[in-house]
Amino acid sequence: MSTQIVILAAGMGSRLGRSLPKPLTELSDGRTIMQQQFDNIQHAFGRNAKVTIVVGYRLEHIIEAFPEASFVYNEQYDQTNTSKSLLRALRASTPGGVLWMNGDVVFDPEALERAAVLVARDQSFVSVNTAKVSEEEVKYTTDAEGYIRELSKTVKAGLGEAVGINYISRDGKAALVRQLTRVNDQDYFERGLELAIEEDSLRVEPMDISDLYAVEVDFAEDLERANLFV
Repeated sequence: MSTQIVILAAGMGSRLGRSLPKPLTELSDGRTIMQQQFDNIQHAFGRNAKVTIVVGYRLEHIIEAFPEASFVYNEQYDQTNTSKSLLRALRASTPGGVLWMNGDVVFDPEALERAAVLVARDQSFVSVNTAKVSEEEVKYTTDAEGYIRELSKTVKAGLGEAVGINYISRDGKAALVRQLTRVNDQDYFERGLELAIEEDSLRVEPMDISDLYAVEVDFAEDLERANLFV
Protein backbone atom coordinates (compact mmCIF):
# COMPACT_ATOMS: atom_id res chain seq x y z
CA MET A 1 0.00 0.00 0.00
CA SER A 2 1.39 3.41 -0.93
CA THR A 3 1.89 6.05 1.74
CA GLN A 4 -0.93 8.60 2.07
CA ILE A 5 0.45 12.13 2.30
CA VAL A 6 -1.48 15.36 2.87
CA ILE A 7 -0.28 18.92 2.32
CA LEU A 8 -2.31 21.62 4.06
CA ALA A 9 -2.47 24.56 1.65
CA ALA A 10 -5.90 26.17 2.06
CA GLY A 11 -4.91 29.34 3.93
CA MET A 12 -4.52 32.84 2.59
CA GLY A 13 -0.99 33.35 3.93
CA SER A 14 -1.57 37.08 4.20
CA ARG A 15 1.43 37.72 6.47
CA LEU A 16 3.85 37.04 3.62
CA GLY A 17 2.11 39.65 1.48
CA ARG A 18 1.86 37.66 -1.77
CA SER A 19 -1.14 37.42 -4.10
CA LEU A 20 -0.71 33.69 -4.82
CA PRO A 21 -1.16 30.95 -2.22
CA LYS A 22 1.92 30.85 0.00
CA PRO A 23 2.99 27.31 -1.05
CA LEU A 24 3.51 28.68 -4.58
CA THR A 25 6.12 31.17 -3.35
CA GLU A 26 9.29 30.78 -5.41
CA LEU A 27 12.53 29.85 -3.70
CA SER A 28 16.00 30.95 -4.75
CA ASP A 29 16.60 27.68 -6.66
CA GLY A 30 13.58 28.33 -8.90
CA ARG A 31 11.28 25.81 -7.25
CA THR A 32 8.20 26.75 -5.26
CA ILE A 33 7.84 25.77 -1.62
CA MET A 34 5.37 23.06 -2.59
CA GLN A 35 7.56 21.75 -5.40
CA GLN A 36 10.37 21.34 -2.89
CA GLN A 37 7.95 19.36 -0.73
CA PHE A 38 6.92 17.17 -3.67
CA ASP A 39 10.58 16.52 -4.50
CA ASN A 40 11.26 15.55 -0.89
CA ILE A 41 8.22 13.25 -0.84
CA GLN A 42 9.33 11.50 -4.02
CA HIS A 43 12.87 11.17 -2.66
CA ALA A 44 11.68 9.40 0.51
CA PHE A 45 8.57 7.52 -0.63
CA GLY A 46 8.96 7.12 -4.39
CA ARG A 47 6.65 7.99 -7.22
CA ASN A 48 3.80 5.88 -5.83
CA ALA A 49 3.18 8.11 -2.82
CA LYS A 50 -0.39 9.38 -2.90
CA VAL A 51 -0.44 13.14 -2.27
CA THR A 52 -3.64 14.98 -1.39
CA ILE A 53 -3.58 18.78 -1.14
CA VAL A 54 -6.15 20.65 0.95
CA VAL A 55 -6.93 23.77 -1.06
CA GLY A 56 -8.98 26.90 -0.48
CA TYR A 57 -7.57 30.34 -1.29
CA ARG A 58 -7.03 30.74 -5.04
CA LEU A 59 -7.13 26.97 -5.36
CA GLU A 60 -7.03 27.00 -9.16
CA HIS A 61 -3.36 28.02 -9.10
CA ILE A 62 -2.36 25.04 -6.96
CA ILE A 63 -4.48 22.62 -8.98
CA GLU A 64 -2.87 23.87 -12.19
CA ALA A 65 0.64 23.56 -10.75
CA PHE A 66 0.17 20.02 -9.36
CA PRO A 67 -2.36 18.19 -11.55
CA GLU A 68 -0.99 14.82 -10.46
CA ALA A 69 -2.25 15.32 -6.89
CA SER A 70 -5.68 14.72 -5.41
CA PHE A 71 -7.50 17.64 -3.87
CA VAL A 72 -9.78 18.27 -0.91
CA TYR A 73 -11.56 21.62 -0.72
CA ASN A 74 -11.90 23.58 2.51
CA GLU A 75 -14.62 25.99 1.48
CA GLN A 76 -14.26 27.78 4.83
CA TYR A 77 -10.56 28.48 4.32
CA ASP A 78 -11.00 32.10 5.37
CA GLN A 79 -12.89 31.19 8.55
CA THR A 80 -11.11 28.07 9.84
CA ASN A 81 -7.62 26.99 10.79
CA THR A 82 -5.51 23.90 10.10
CA SER A 83 -7.60 21.68 12.39
CA LYS A 84 -10.53 21.76 9.98
CA SER A 85 -8.37 21.42 6.87
CA LEU A 86 -6.74 18.29 8.30
CA LEU A 87 -10.15 16.98 9.37
CA ARG A 88 -11.40 17.18 5.77
CA ALA A 89 -8.31 15.39 4.49
CA LEU A 90 -8.51 12.57 7.05
CA ARG A 91 -12.18 12.03 6.32
CA ALA A 92 -11.35 11.73 2.62
CA SER A 93 -8.43 9.36 3.20
CA THR A 94 -8.50 5.60 2.65
CA PRO A 95 -7.82 3.11 5.48
CA GLY A 96 -4.32 3.38 6.90
CA GLY A 97 -2.10 6.01 8.43
CA VAL A 98 -1.60 9.51 7.03
CA LEU A 99 1.52 11.66 6.89
CA TRP A 100 0.78 15.37 6.68
CA MET A 101 2.65 18.64 6.52
CA ASN A 102 1.95 22.36 6.46
CA GLY A 103 2.20 23.72 2.94
CA ASP A 104 4.60 26.51 3.92
CA VAL A 105 7.50 24.45 5.34
CA VAL A 106 10.82 24.31 3.48
CA PHE A 107 12.76 21.36 4.87
CA ASP A 108 15.72 19.03 4.47
CA PRO A 109 14.93 15.93 2.36
CA GLU A 110 16.36 13.75 5.13
CA ALA A 111 13.44 14.74 7.38
CA LEU A 112 11.15 12.50 5.33
CA GLU A 113 13.75 9.73 5.20
CA ARG A 114 13.57 9.62 9.00
CA ALA A 115 9.81 9.89 8.84
CA ALA A 116 9.63 6.88 6.52
CA VAL A 117 11.13 4.67 9.24
CA LEU A 118 8.34 5.57 11.69
CA VAL A 119 5.69 5.40 8.96
CA ALA A 120 6.83 1.84 8.19
CA ARG A 121 6.27 1.02 11.89
CA ASP A 122 2.91 2.84 11.79
CA GLN A 123 4.03 4.99 14.72
CA SER A 124 2.30 8.35 15.17
CA PHE A 125 4.80 11.19 15.45
CA VAL A 126 5.34 14.93 15.42
CA SER A 127 8.61 16.26 13.98
CA VAL A 128 10.34 18.56 16.45
CA ASN A 129 13.27 20.93 16.73
CA THR A 130 14.84 20.99 20.19
CA ALA A 131 17.44 23.61 19.25
CA LYS A 132 15.09 26.52 19.92
CA VAL A 133 11.85 27.19 21.77
CA SER A 134 10.21 30.41 20.58
CA GLU A 135 7.28 31.86 22.49
CA GLU A 136 5.01 32.13 19.43
CA GLU A 137 5.61 28.56 18.16
CA VAL A 138 3.85 25.29 19.01
CA LYS A 139 5.87 23.64 21.79
CA TYR A 140 5.76 20.24 23.47
CA THR A 141 6.54 18.30 26.61
CA THR A 142 6.86 14.54 27.08
CA ASP A 143 5.69 11.94 29.60
CA ALA A 144 7.86 9.50 31.54
CA GLU A 145 8.04 7.16 28.54
CA GLY A 146 9.16 9.89 26.14
CA TYR A 147 5.87 10.29 24.26
CA ILE A 148 4.34 13.73 23.74
CA ARG A 149 2.18 14.89 26.63
CA GLU A 150 1.42 18.57 25.82
CA LEU A 151 1.40 20.22 22.40
CA SER A 152 0.41 23.87 21.99
CA LYS A 153 1.66 27.44 21.81
CA THR A 154 0.91 27.91 25.52
CA VAL A 155 3.10 25.06 26.78
CA LYS A 156 5.39 26.13 29.62
CA ALA A 157 8.98 24.86 29.75
CA GLY A 158 8.69 23.31 26.32
CA LEU A 159 11.37 20.88 25.18
CA GLY A 160 11.30 22.16 21.60
CA GLU A 161 9.09 23.28 18.73
CA ALA A 162 6.82 21.33 16.42
CA VAL A 163 8.08 21.65 12.84
CA GLY A 164 4.90 20.92 10.87
CA ILE A 165 5.56 17.37 9.56
CA ASN A 166 3.47 14.73 11.31
CA TYR A 167 1.97 11.23 11.06
CA ILE A 168 -1.13 9.59 12.50
CA SER A 169 -1.23 5.81 12.65
CA ARG A 170 -3.96 3.63 11.21
CA ASP A 171 -5.31 2.83 14.66
CA GLY A 172 -5.04 6.41 15.93
CA LYS A 173 -6.79 8.09 13.01
CA ALA A 174 -10.35 7.65 14.26
CA ALA A 175 -9.51 9.29 17.60
CA LEU A 176 -7.84 12.22 15.86
CA VAL A 177 -10.81 12.69 13.52
CA ARG A 178 -13.16 12.69 16.51
CA GLN A 179 -11.10 15.30 18.35
CA LEU A 180 -10.61 17.51 15.29
CA THR A 181 -14.39 17.52 14.92
CA ARG A 182 -14.70 18.82 18.49
CA VAL A 183 -12.10 21.59 18.46
CA ASN A 184 -12.83 25.21 17.62
CA ASP A 185 -12.67 26.43 14.03
CA GLN A 186 -9.67 28.61 14.85
CA ASP A 187 -7.66 25.86 16.54
CA TYR A 188 -4.54 24.42 14.97
CA PHE A 189 -4.52 20.67 14.32
CA GLU A 190 -2.14 20.27 17.26
CA ARG A 191 -5.11 20.83 19.57
CA GLY A 192 -6.78 17.74 18.15
CA LEU A 193 -3.60 15.73 18.70
CA GLU A 194 -3.28 17.01 22.25
CA LEU A 195 -6.86 15.99 23.07
CA ALA A 196 -6.38 12.56 21.50
CA ILE A 197 -3.26 12.09 23.65
CA GLU A 198 -5.09 13.20 26.79
CA GLU A 199 -8.46 11.53 26.28
CA ASP A 200 -7.79 8.59 23.93
CA SER A 201 -4.31 7.60 25.13
CA LEU A 202 -2.84 8.23 21.68
CA ARG A 203 0.92 7.65 21.78
CA VAL A 204 2.75 10.24 19.70
CA GLU A 205 6.52 10.13 19.40
CA PRO A 206 8.60 13.33 19.04
CA MET A 207 10.82 12.82 15.98
CA ASP A 208 13.88 15.00 16.45
CA ILE A 209 15.14 16.74 13.31
CA SER A 210 17.04 19.49 15.12
CA ASP A 211 20.16 18.77 13.06
CA LEU A 212 18.27 19.36 9.79
CA TYR A 213 16.83 22.56 8.35
CA ALA A 214 13.09 23.19 8.48
CA VAL A 215 11.73 26.70 8.02
CA GLU A 216 8.05 27.61 8.26
CA VAL A 217 7.66 30.58 5.92
CA ASP A 218 5.32 33.15 7.49
CA PHE A 219 7.22 36.37 6.86
CA ALA A 220 9.74 37.74 4.35
CA GLU A 221 12.61 37.09 6.76
CA ASP A 222 11.58 33.42 6.99
CA LEU A 223 11.77 33.18 3.20
CA GLU A 224 15.25 34.71 3.27
CA ARG A 225 16.33 32.12 5.83
CA ALA A 226 14.82 29.25 3.84
CA ASN A 227 16.68 30.40 0.74
CA LEU A 228 19.98 29.93 2.56
CA PHE A 229 19.38 26.16 2.54
CA VAL A 230 17.89 25.28 -0.84
